[in-house]
Amino acid sequence: MNALIPAVHAVMTRRILVNFRVRPEAAAAVLPRPFRPKLVNGWAMGGICLIRLEQMRPAWFPLATGTSSENAAHRIAVEWTEHDCVREGVYIPRRDTDSFLNRVAGGRLFPGIHHPATFRCVQNCTRFEVELHSRDGGNHVEIAAHLSESWLGNSVFASLDEASAFFRNGGCGWSPDGREDFEGVQLCTETWAMQPLIVERVHSTFFANPIQFPSGAVEFDSALLMNGIGHEWRALGRFGHVVATRTHNHRHGSSALFHLP
Repeated sequence: MNALIPAVHAVMTRRILVNFRVRPEAAAAVLPRPFRPKLVNGWAMGGICLIRLEQMRPAWFPLATGTSSENAAHRIAVEWTEHDCVREGVYIPRRDTDSFLNRVAGGRLFPGIHHPATFRCVQNCTRFEVELHSRDGGNHVEIAAHLSESWLGNSVFASLDEASAFFRNGGCGWSPDGREDFEGVQLCTETWAMQPLIVERVHSTFFANPIQFPSGAVEFDSALLMNGIGHEWRALGRFGHVVATRTHNHRHGSSALFHLP
């Protein structure tokens, strides 16, 4: 089994976190052991990380060798008990990328299986549109959003600071490796700054799938932006045993957009 590269350097030139509040029982049903939903005011938190990486390279490679890519990760905030201690992070059941390197290096540069996808990205200093279509037809994501000067009041998070702390503490991500284990990676940033976004429209085949999430189990919560942040992805290795859960059939997702308050 191939070993993970210990560390990868990159710059996140644009990272959008699209957040959904999920009924705890619905989130628990799609999580393998040992993970359980991490709750915020009685809700589990799901989401999509849409990230453009530049200057991406193994830590010991020179800057000139860096590559760029568009990537998406569907996530659920989780907790688990390890050696009698409660840990926290995110479980990532689905990854998509437009990078051939990321796909063939899955399990080496980054954990988990990376599905090939095409991305359409349009942005300026204040407004962002990102859309992806996976080649296997199993995943479609679309978001249009613009910067906000203040935190919106319809989130499970009471403030931007509260939301920012929550996501900063969830920097460890675990993905199924397609065999029997999880592969992990930890995000370590040089700085940490988030800005709130006002979402104009949003769609996720994964979270709109009624087979995985019954009607009313998922609601749009909020969106956040990070940009221009140098960081390092550090491999956490493998652990655990993937326990079979509900089948993830992405092809039967609803075509409707999530209701925006």
